[in-house]
Amino acid sequence: MTERLDGTVALVTGASSGIGEATAVALAEGGAQVAVAARRVDRLEALADRIGRERVLVLQTDVTDEAQVRDMVDRTVTRFGRLDTLVNNAGVMLLGPIVEAPLEEWRRMIELNVLGLLYCTHAALPHLLAAAEQDPRHVADIVNVSSVAGRVARLNSGVYNATKFGVGAFSESLRQEVTSRHVRVTVVEPGAVATELASHLRPEVLEGMMATFGPMEILRAEDIADSITFAVTRPRRMAVNEVLVRPTEQER
Repeated sequence: MTERLDGTVALVTGASSGIGEATAVALAEGGAQVAVAARRVDRLEALADRIGRERVLVLQTDVTDEAQVRDMVDRTVTRFGRLDTLVNNAGVMLLGPIVEAPLEEWRRMIELNVLGLLYCTHAALPHLLAAAEQDPRHVADIVNVSSVAGRVARLNSGVYNATKFGVGAFSESLRQEVTSRHVRVTVVEPGAVATELASHLRPEVLEGMMATFGPMEILRAEDIADSITFAVTRPRRMAVNEVLVRPTEQER
């Protein structure tokens, strides 16, 4: 049975498009008040209009900046009085060979996919632990959006794989640390999804990706938002620790 999120507060990073945007909408429909964070504030403002201004806090934030992350969390708690759900969705995928790779691409992935997620989690944890002791649900949630790339290493995906494998390892260690205090940690691992993620790829890399996934009916952002919503609306006694979601036609 799906539980409502009335009286709770969610914070979603990378909310200006794709999975983050769809998740913010889904959580709001479930009853939560939602803080939406990303760099593109115009997209966030449009999202706030869509959901309803009275239930949304727009936070222009670069999650690779620790000070901005702490301000993001502080402003969420100041506005809504608590924090029950953190969705670490912000990320970037820059594929390509390791040999002669642009090091800047590696830095961007590590800073956003790993350090950004760590900063957000560290800043949010005290509030999540407090929420887990309070009405209305006596449970809190961290959802880390990873990837199939966090389970299966592939050619031309080495550093992206490394960041997503790292997300999985961090999430499991954190789960063991806080689960007895009723903070649940869920890793969601999407396969191919129709989002802006591939738009950052170099043309030659994108061409190869399209050859692999082009003919396939891939997932929509709403499919992953549904999975996230499922995890955070379970009863207090139930934790969904890992969700792997692939298009039906995706083999690996």
